[in-house]
Amino acid sequence: MRFLILFLILLIINLGFPLIGQASPGVSASNAILIEQSTGRVLFEKNSHEQANIASITKIMTAIIAIESGKMDEMAKASRKSIYTEGSSIYLEQGEKMKLEDLVYGLMLRSGNDAAVAIAEHVGGSEEGFVFLMNEKASWLGMTNTHFDNPHGLDSETHYSSAYDMARLMQYAMKNEAFQEITATETFKSDSRSYSWQNKNKLLTQFYEYCTGGKTGYTKQTGRTLVSSAEKDGMALIAVTLNAPDDWRDHISMFEWGFDNFNMESISEEGSVKYRLNDSNETVNGYLSDHIWYPLTVEEHKLLSIKNYLLKDKDLEINEKIGTSAVFLDNEQIFETAIFKEQSIEDEVTLVKQIESIFLKTLGLK
Repeated sequence: MRFLILFLILLIINLGFPLIGQASPGVSASNAILIEQSTGRVLFEKNSHEQANIASITKIMTAIIAIESGKMDEMAKASRKSIYTEGSSIYLEQGEKMKLEDLVYGLMLRSGNDAAVAIAEHVGGSEEGFVFLMNEKASWLGMTNTHFDNPHGLDSETHYSSAYDMARLMQYAMKNEAFQEITATETFKSDSRSYSWQNKNKLLTQFYEYCTGGKTGYTKQTGRTLVSSAEKDGMALIAVTLNAPDDWRDHISMFEWGFDNFNMESISEEGSVKYRLNDSNETVNGYLSDHIWYPLTVEEHKLLSIKNYLLKDKDLEINEKIGTSAVFLDNEQIFETAIFKEQSIEDEVTLVKQIESIFLKTLGLK
């Protein structure tokens, strides 16, 4: 009996205070994913490839296309169609002109559907033209479970994505410095307004000190959707939840689980390496051009191995590719980088002597 009571006490404690290294974080979302930003490694997922409505997190795609258009300093004119778009708004007036950059801030911070249409019409020539660009970009990014019908995310039968695809999109967008700055902004004032816009992303403004950006979404049919990013101890993570009643807590739980269980580990350093050729005593000087970092658990770090594959021709020119260095995790390849031929000390001495000889001959001293 005492053993049963002790077991129940330990079970309650464990449920209330989960241990570092737990199998996975608990989430309220129907669909969820957590990835490491630089490598895209999936750390946790739940129905992540399932197609679902996504609501206003659609606007991440709208924003990055607008930023990449090169038109951020141009003035965009609000049409009748844009101002009568239902849902959240930055209250544009028909005929009003606003800098495209300001519209993107209104899009990301206040989730303005009117801003989304105004952006689409200015950048794409029409809303339909812009949606074509959105789907082309999605295809280019490998978002295979995604189709856009509009630039704002209002519900439509053929407007959908997946948690995995939206994580890929956010990973791509976060490579852009202008996007990074906009999504991390807590408050912004347009020259066209007498008041500031406050960011609706409460992870950024209130709940989570490590949050670096993101986008909220909601419709009655879709429920709450959220994409967010966070960085701690040199590791950047991206989380996505779809149809999540408790999304703020879901994202914090996933981030904390990720930061507790994974570290960015150096698995291959840039620099010179001497390689032995074909199981012989012959060697060649190689150079790795990439310093590879990868998110790993403590247990996974013990399962790493590196294999080098070298070409047979030892007479390749300096800086030519002479092989590949592949990194394996538990016998599964996770990364590879090219090996280039590097000039040896002997080669450098020979080259110096050749130059010296040519110089002396030119002066008639040899």
